[in-house]
Amino acid sequence: MPLRPHRSLPLATPAGVEVLTRILTQGPIPRVEIARRTGLSQAAVTKAVAPLIEAGFVTDQPATPIEADNQLGIGRPVSPLTVVRNSVSVIGIKVTPTALIGVTTDFTAGILTVKHRPLKDPKPDSVIERLAELAKELMSDEVEAGPLIGIGVAVSGDVDARHGVVRHSPLMGWRDVSVADLLGSRLKVPILVTNDVRALTVAEQWFGVGVDADSFAVVTIGSGIGCGLYINGEVVSGAYGVSGELGHLPLAPGDLVCTCGRRGCVETVASSDAILARTRKTTRRRDLDLAGAIKLAHEGDEHAREAFDRAGEVIGSAVSAMVNLVGPELVVIAGEGVAEYDLYEERMRRAFAEHAFGAAGDCRLMLRSHTFDDWARGAAATVIRSYVRGEPPLQRSER
Repeated sequence: MPLRPHRSLPLATPAGVEVLTRILTQGPIPRVEIARRTGLSQAAVTKAVAPLIEAGFVTDQPATPIEADNQLGIGRPVSPLTVVRNSVSVIGIKVTPTALIGVTTDFTAGILTVKHRPLKDPKPDSVIERLAELAKELMSDEVEAGPLIGIGVAVSGDVDARHGVVRHSPLMGWRDVSVADLLGSRLKVPILVTNDVRALTVAEQWFGVGVDADSFAVVTIGSGIGCGLYINGEVVSGAYGVSGELGHLPLAPGDLVCTCGRRGCVETVASSDAILARTRKTTRRRDLDLAGAIKLAHEGDEHAREAFDRAGEVIGSAVSAMVNLVGPELVVIAGEGVAEYDLYEERMRRAFAEHAFGAAGDCRLMLRSHTFDDWARGAAATVIRSYVRGEPPLQRSER
């Protein structure tokens, strides 16, 4: 089932898609600047924009003077183009083992409403029912936005976005769960299912640090270690849909077993669960929670510090391996684990510098705090991208 929006976009040509993408991600922006950045003629830009303005998706802002564009000092007023934020609405939901986080956004992925719902049972059937309930709640909310164009669902692990199937999510304990089919049959709304880190990367590409970047990576640190890659103008999925699985590089001691069933994965040392397990073991405090481990480390407890140092070492090595292979200009460190970033930042940066090859060591590492609301917003951003591009994000499997 392709994504059939309740309100179709009047985009008949690739030029129209390119023009709307520029307005959406870089607006407000004058026509002349769109022409410069896309290589299209101003006449082609005007032709592409006209039906979007008529349909209410794009509008002209009030004209403003511009700097003189020739030696005579003569300049003409410019009316920058911008999208009409409330022309459509989108729902994004992030799935975790213990909670569902849902948001409704406008056309620019601006969050309008947020709902958090606890999960008592992470089994697929139970989660699908809770997903449907949360989606219906969000759909019934009164928001100042247009028709719903689709629902994005973000899940950790190996996700077949084309068919809406979670092939394997170690954190959820799922294998081969047809989320799009199961949820779509309950809601009768287009569903897009995607890997959560890749969704976060799409949000950064269209509405965050990636707007002006030629290439970047998003590394998320929390219950799992993830990585999204933006290279050559696209968020990379790879031939098998699992590109960027930084958390499963074999850089940790081989005696440690990962939630994926393999040994020596980065997550066995660097995830928040691994740091907590290590701190509990070395301090012999079985009742310790993650907040307590962070507090101990900040207070200088050598055992807690050692757990974070070890995590920082492995994360830095993993990031350097990724940068050496792919070469992004920027790496964004994000996720629920950034609250304790200062505890492993020094060791992580040192390990990165030691292993980054040549000029790759100049890659910027930037902290960008994200909440679970942002992960849900990422799911909504993937729907917006597919809507603009006219892509079928969901096709029923013929297997």
